Amino acid sequence: MATMKAVRVHAYGGAEKMILEEVERPVIAADELLVRVHAAGINPVDWKTREGYLADFLGFKPPFTFGYDLSGVVEQAGAAVEEFQPGDPVFALLPLSRPGAYAEFAVVKAAEAVSKPDSLDHAGSAAVPLAALTAWQSLFDVAGLQSGQRVLIHAAAGGVGHFAVQFGSWVGAHVIATASTANLDFLRSIGAHQVIDYTAVRFEEEAGEVDVVLDLLSGETRERSWPLLRKHGILVSTLPPEPPAEMREAYHVRAATMLVKPDRLQLEEIAQLIDSGRVRPTVQSYPFAEFRQAHQRIQTGHTRGKLVLVIRE
Repeated sequence: MATMKAVRVHAYGGAEKMILEEVERPVIAADELLVRVHAAGINPVDWKTREGYLADFLGFKPPFTFGYDLSGVVEQAGAAVEEFQPGDPVFALLPLSRPGAYAEFAVVKAAEAVSKPDSLDHAGSAAVPLAALTAWQSLFDVAGLQSGQRVLIHAAAGGVGHFAVQFGSWVGAHVIATASTANLDFLRSIGAHQVIDYTAVRFEEEAGEVDVVLDLLSGETRERSWPLLRKHGILVSTLPPEPPAEMREAYHVRAATMLVKPDRLQLEEIAQLIDSGRVRPTVQSYPFAEFRQAHQRIQTGHTRGKLVLVIRE
């Protein structure tokens, strides 16, 4: 029996519940790839899953292996797979119902896999799928952001936020980004037209009217954002609870809560933007053995760019 190392939990709780253990290497179906994982993205959903907050929503329980986005090399291709072969470098977003990226090998549906960007190493590529697709689907699929519109992005220096800033700038929108003092110059450097230091001023006094709010924080930040929306503008949130109908009606605006999903065509377009130099992930890497430290870091809620677990150099 072939085995591999994987980061797993057998009971919900803190980072101490995570263990690196030897498990059976997965067997693939005809339409799947077995990917030798070089790096896995670390996302807020990971620690929330570990704590058990999303147990009912995601529909699986311990024991499980963490991780939704990965970059690696095809080890084996299923019998029905024609577009990939062993040795091909790929990256992918796994569905939220099927994690498994914090491991030496992972199963990826061929329909979810994309050739890794040529201009990025595996750590950089693993930083992209979940965060970039969340930003892309929020801004374009849900909000319909267009050139000339004004978009306010909260938590703009984080994983999803720093991609959203770059996508908004690329499409020709006026990008307003909120962040702490230490991240203001960083946000300007990646395309923000206006930056607001939320530690020094109230963002609603600086932002002006906007067409789109990308809410990556919820809570008080969301509540203070409603009056900034123009009539028929939209607030898109990646966090519960569902925006209340009375707020939409009071301000004559729209609202939506989105949940990211794998999309091969979108990820291919993002890869092209990366290789053209228009978009670039900012990455903080942790070695495989420091998975607990990486989870403790992401749980603080204060990161610049995306955290990545390097499983194989």
